[in-house]
Amino acid sequence: MLYFWILFNLFALGMLALDLRVFHRPGHVVGFREALGWSAMWIALAAAFAAIILLWQGHQAALEFVTGYVLELSLSVDNLFVFLIIFRYFTVPDEQQHRVLFWGILGALVMRGFFILAGVNLIHRFHWILYGFGALLIYSGVRVCALGEHQIDPSKNPVVNGLRQIIPVTSDYQGGRFFVRDWRGNPGLYATPLLIVLAVIETTDVLFAVDSIPAVLAITLNAFIVYTSNVFAILGLRSMYFAVAGLMKVFRFLHYGLAVVLILIGVKMLTADYFPVPTAATLGIVAGVLAVSVTASVLRPVKRG
Repeated sequence: MLYFWILFNLFALGMLALDLRVFHRPGHVVGFREALGWSAMWIALAAAFAAIILLWQGHQAALEFVTGYVLELSLSVDNLFVFLIIFRYFTVPDEQQHRVLFWGILGALVMRGFFILAGVNLIHRFHWILYGFGALLIYSGVRVCALGEHQIDPSKNPVVNGLRQIIPVTSDYQGGRFFVRDWRGNPGLYATPLLIVLAVIETTDVLFAVDSIPAVLAITLNAFIVYTSNVFAILGLRSMYFAVAGLMKVFRFLHYGLAVVLILIGVKMLTADYFPVPTAATLGIVAGVLAVSVTASVLRPVKRG
């Protein structure tokens, strides 16, 4: 099994390197059509991997992967709103946003892998932790319903304040660099605002992982399935951001659909020992709730003026 873990991570790293170094040259602004094409490619790769899982581990494992992938991709939509807030707050140049997302997602892959392995091991040893995860998901869903969109003030991020106390930060961007050795004739090591943005992206992803990983653990405790569904969703998130950045406010009710999904998955975790829900039914419910929220957003768009 370790062999498959190594192969999959090499594949993910190879695709990231190909994305950054070959298809997205330094200073390149990602257009809508290009981002749409990359998003479609990642979905196609996930579908191909699901077929591999079907042939390798059978129907149930493949269904768990598809359900986990759809769930993770749906919950990751919230990340897009937060990325938009962060980039606007720090006025990140369009041509540098892809670079920040690349390194942010690379860090997210490492953190998610650690969280997933830790979560699976804890649940196998202490089954009651499932109830804690379920309660956490229900709380998260209720919070989203009450607050609407995630309200994040990047200036209050403790990592940002900590970095500014450790290392001086330039007042302007220095191309795509995170550090510079000399700034305005002053020698020394300086961080650029791009490093601050990366720090905010990484810390907010940790907060999202607290919601998303327990949700997938409600579908399966197969660590490989949980990890690979997470990775495919995260890898496609970067392209999806550029594809829908201009359409963020169209789906005004999507946050409430995601909140309902969190609550339902939380209830599934709390009642799994007494009322087990088939994976296929979970996938249908998640897809149905998201379809209703998107349809409602289209039928009742935000009024302008």
